[in-house]
Amino acid sequence: MLINMKILVTGVAGAIGSHLAERLLELDHEVIGIDALTPYYSTLIKKMNALDVEAKGVKMFYQNLAEDNLSRALEGVEVIFHLAAQPGISASTPFEDYVVNNIIATHRLLEAAKKLSSLKMFLYASTSSIYGVRAGGDEETEPKPTSHYGVTKLASEQLALSYYRDEGLPVSVLRFFSVYGERERPDKFYYKLIKAIHDDTEVPFFEGSEYHRRSYTYVSDIIDGCILVLHNLEKVIGEIFNIGGDQVITTAEGIKIVEKIIGKKAKLKMLPRRSGDQFETVANIEKIKKFLGYNPKISFRDGLERQVDWYAKKIHKKF
Repeated sequence: MLINMKILVTGVAGAIGSHLAERLLELDHEVIGIDALTPYYSTLIKKMNALDVEAKGVKMFYQNLAEDNLSRALEGVEVIFHLAAQPGISASTPFEDYVVNNIIATHRLLEAAKKLSSLKMFLYASTSSIYGVRAGGDEETEPKPTSHYGVTKLASEQLALSYYRDEGLPVSVLRFFSVYGERERPDKFYYKLIKAIHDDTEVPFFEGSEYHRRSYTYVSDIIDGCILVLHNLEKVIGEIFNIGGDQVITTAEGIKIVEKIIGKKAKLKMLPRRSGDQFETVANIEKIKKFLGYNPKISFRDGLERQVDWYAKKIHKKF
């Protein structure tokens, strides 16, 4: 039986972080949340998420990992889920933002974590973007990132693992594949698609994207993977795990599904191909299945129905 622990979740106002914090609370853990509420996307949405988890019992620290003193937030923490990051592949995001918010922030958190006598595990949330244009191999496949996001996430996960190799810090890396669902970031495609259909406006669509294939992973399946890791801390030290869905969908197929759910056709605004885009992500999850019995449960259509419903109730005409 799992003993209740004091757990820190960074990036707690984001989609994955807020869902993880809520699940941990349901399991009777004490949850500490850190978020800088950076303006990469609407801080109003982040504040809404932060208020939701705070109301449920998360102790919030509105701090910047790359700058602020973290000692109070980390006091007595036994497990760290490090989800905070500079996401996306927007051409308008300076490279320095990726360096600071991914590499520097992770380094400062690791430096603080290694001083904790209470620490049992540092879990670093990484991404399929580290694999590059085609992400279909297992965890030992050579990384070939093509975006600033993928490059700095790979650097950060290797930085975390270096603390395990050199100093014995208990670290594990979780590589997430194409997460979607409630609270999805506004810059991600299905959020933009759902919004555009509701607003009867055009959604930006990059040339060739209709052929992109993705192992889309509903957010609760990602959280299930995180909890399995939490339940097996000694088993996962020093390990890397892909966590993703086992259903592969093209973007064209995804658009048709959303159109059927909402009952209205999308208007696509064609744009030139975007640099850094992945052509294919096919989550190889054999390792986490074998190690921990992971089994994603939510079909892509069911997950999209939940996201469409969430958008209509919580976001439409509010942000």
